[in-house]
Amino acid sequence: MSAIYLPCLDNQPTVQFPSPDSALASPQGLLAYGGDLRPERLICAYQQGIFPWFSEEDPILWWSPDPRAVLPTESFHLSRSMQRFLRHCPYQITLNHAFQAVIEGCASTHVEGTWITEEVITAWCELAAIGQAHSLEVWCEDKLVGGIYGMALGGIFCGESMFSRQPNASKLALYQLCQHFSAYGGKLIDCQILNPHTASLGARDIPRQQFMTLLADLQKQIIPSDCWVKQRLF
Repeated sequence: MSAIYLPCLDNQPTVQFPSPDSALASPQGLLAYGGDLRPERLICAYQQGIFPWFSEEDPILWWSPDPRAVLPTESFHLSRSMQRFLRHCPYQITLNHAFQAVIEGCASTHVEGTWITEEVITAWCELAAIGQAHSLEVWCEDKLVGGIYGMALGGIFCGESMFSRQPNASKLALYQLCQHFSAYGGKLIDCQILNPHTASLGARDIPRQQFMTLLADLQKQIIPSDCWVKQRLF
């Protein structure tokens, strides 16, 4: 059996990545390891359909899976029970009011969040500080009960993680993200890897090459700057 070569990004003079087409088939989508999480590297990664995902004891691992999970902003599946919930919703939704609290909520409330280390939190807060990352917050009586965060690239929003401490809070965060982003011309939410929760909300798998074509086109789209101004949405 031949050895598997995985590129190392340590000590590189640039922040360039290997082509996503060179990602491994097993584990699916693993592309490279090492490097760092400074803003210019993270932005470069997401512009090429690549994202970091690793455990605290691992080096930084970079992924570009095939297939890729996406949710068109106009394809959110609003169930009848969710429609009923919205008619008497006790929550309020804000945009970019508490980015760090949202990412810390994602890190602490579910298993998928265990990879969100202090290093990751610091890196994403730096992205938020320069206006590249955004969060939606779900509040109930002034308490943060859910939210979602990610990176905006033109007409695509690269969703990283979401969390919920009360019923329907994460669903509402994603629904409001789709509604708000779509109103400004946004077309697609990148969900990275499909899971039962996102699938139930309308996300679906597409081939990586199709995703890369969409990514290249959508990140050229100009979205009005006031789309991401700090505001109350709901």
